[in-house]
Amino acid sequence: MTPEDLLTDIFPRLKPEQKRALARLNLTTVRDLLYHFPSRYDSSEGIRSIENLVLGETATLYGAIKGAKAKKTWKSRTPSAEAYLEDGSGKIKIMWFRQPYMAKMVESGGVMKVTGKVSGSPGKLYLANPSVERAETIPTTSPDSLFGGTPTLFAVYPETKGVSSLWIRQAVGRALKARVHEKLEDSIPEELRTKYSLPKVGTALVWIHTPKKEKDAEAARKRFAFEEVFVIQCAVQKSRHESKHKEAPALTVEKAVVEDFVSSFPFTPTKAQQEAIDTILSDFEKSHPMMRLLEGDVGSGKTAVAATTAYAVAKAREKGGAATHLQVAYMCPTEILAKQHFSSFVSFFKDHQIPIALITGKECYKFPSKVHYEESTRISRAQLSKWVANGEIPVVIGTHALIQKGVVFKNLAYAIIDEQHRFGKVQRKTLARKDGKEPHLLSMTATPIPRTLALTLYGDLDISVLDEMPSGRKPIISEVVSEDTREHAYGRMRKEIQEGRQAYVICPRIDEPDPTKQFALLAKSVKKEAERLKKQVFPEYEIDILHSKMTPQEKEEVMERFKRNETQILVATSVVEVGVNVPNATVILIEGAERFGLSQLHQLRGRVIRSTHQAYCFLYAESKGAQTIGRLKALTTAKDGFELAEEDLKLRGAGELYGARQWGVSDVAMEALKNMKMVEAAKEAAKKLVTNEKELKKYPALVSRISSLSQTLHGE
Repeated sequence: MTPEDLLTDIFPRLKPEQKRALARLNLTTVRDLLYHFPSRYDSSEGIRSIENLVLGETATLYGAIKGAKAKKTWKSRTPSAEAYLEDGSGKIKIMWFRQPYMAKMVESGGVMKVTGKVSGSPGKLYLANPSVERAETIPTTSPDSLFGGTPTLFAVYPETKGVSSLWIRQAVGRALKARVHEKLEDSIPEELRTKYSLPKVGTALVWIHTPKKEKDAEAARKRFAFEEVFVIQCAVQKSRHESKHKEAPALTVEKAVVEDFVSSFPFTPTKAQQEAIDTILSDFEKSHPMMRLLEGDVGSGKTAVAATTAYAVAKAREKGGAATHLQVAYMCPTEILAKQHFSSFVSFFKDHQIPIALITGKECYKFPSKVHYEESTRISRAQLSKWVANGEIPVVIGTHALIQKGVVFKNLAYAIIDEQHRFGKVQRKTLARKDGKEPHLLSMTATPIPRTLALTLYGDLDISVLDEMPSGRKPIISEVVSEDTREHAYGRMRKEIQEGRQAYVICPRIDEPDPTKQFALLAKSVKKEAERLKKQVFPEYEIDILHSKMTPQEKEEVMERFKRNETQILVATSVVEVGVNVPNATVILIEGAERFGLSQLHQLRGRVIRSTHQAYCFLYAESKGAQTIGRLKALTTAKDGFELAEEDLKLRGAGELYGARQWGVSDVAMEALKNMKMVEAAKEAAKKLVTNEKELKKYPALVSRISSLSQTLHGE
């Protein structure tokens, strides 16, 4: 057996559902299996018998499950599931509240391992919402450990339907007994392992899968956390090192021209905006490409920074070259956002003689119109492409249509990418100039990023932060509401609408669930909630809906009605999270708020922080658990999105945060991202190593992983 052997070859009798389950877990080779780390460990010392259970404790039991069925609770009529667990000493009821589907997922008969909290009252004990796992035997000790002796811990793995934690544990045990871990090359140089007291990769794999004590597992997790952050740092530092050797157009920017542009704004830029503008203009003067990330809270004024720097480029000249035809490309993830930014740029540029174009998958516009200077006009794609190729239009805003065949820039000097888009090497090559120089690059995000995450995933980018709001903006008032206080939220919505303003209601799903299906998600739907609000709560107001299944034209028509205040309440899914800008909307009620991450909730409530009016956000949770309510209350107390992002990292890990998911960062590395010292140590070690190619070549396993990650980084 080798690390690269396919699991389908090692386990030839796998059933189709097991193969599908392994694919869902991204387990293809034996190496993948060894790097599928336990989510926790159970102790064989903690196994209890039913007769010895104590009220309030969390216990692990082994026995047979019988009589599983879906039902509704007696008082609240909540859909639930119940069953009985029997061992040699007695039996106990098991209850899964709001999880009726568990009745189908637990089969009667056979040995099951059940872990849950002992609830109820003396003489009437039951297990509340326990985890369940099939077991082949009732263990008296945990599985054999490669340490020898009697182990006290055994691994519990992330699983999925078709492949249980027990199956994974046995498969890993087979690989370890075949000594596959000893054939793996180490990605961490020996010097670093010694410096930070990290075990070798083979030893760490034994410790993490079959630890004799908790300390062994912790040491292994620390090693793999450092390894993953170190490899990512190597990839981003290598990219940064390479970009310093690439050529970009060095620009001469007239500061007076920029100051004149900024003075035409209907507001005074914040200190943070001015600093960001000055830094970007300084970067333009260098002959290697700017690689900068501009992060700012919702409403902090990123678009104004983008417009100012775009205008500066359109009015600039290349050092040593002619002062003509420098161009800017501004790429957005959606048509709604592209149109919104085009509209914003038109308002910024209306007093300045600079043509702007919009290009999406469906249509093209140009500002100003030859007939009506204050307006934009629709034009053909062929005509727009011709003008862009001739350099007649200096600023082009659009979706991915910007980098499709047929759109060729004459002299692109600056690319701006908005909202969660890493601009890869392939796209940059598409936008590259004929002289081989690369455009300066600004990525922008309204999702504040925890510092450790920014240092790890975006170490190849310089970072500018807009950490203050425009003057006159009032802090949003956020409240967690219950069914008892829902009327208070409706009262505030009604008062705001009476004063001429508007409101959003956000629901987690589009349609009502199929009542015949056990797996139905218990959450409010856009369509049904809009009907209920119209009939029972706000019959006097116009209510509209918006969701992802609607066509782009339908979405646009809905948004236009809402912008004109023909609709007072918009009931929508999280489709409004990014790109919807209606300053007159001042209230948002989010149903099923616990189903969204803190960062996403922050984005949603940002839809009503678009003016100087007082804004309100009401959060309704279907789950009433202390942890859920505590997490939502963090949203009501955090001063800004940056504080909230740090809180999200603590509470949930970075998997839900900007960028982490696209990198495939593991749960082990998530823990490392809470440790600034570890991140900084990995960054410094990576920076030192990647600038010494001769030294780097000594570690082929590391080089291979850097190469693979670089493809992710550059969008190849």
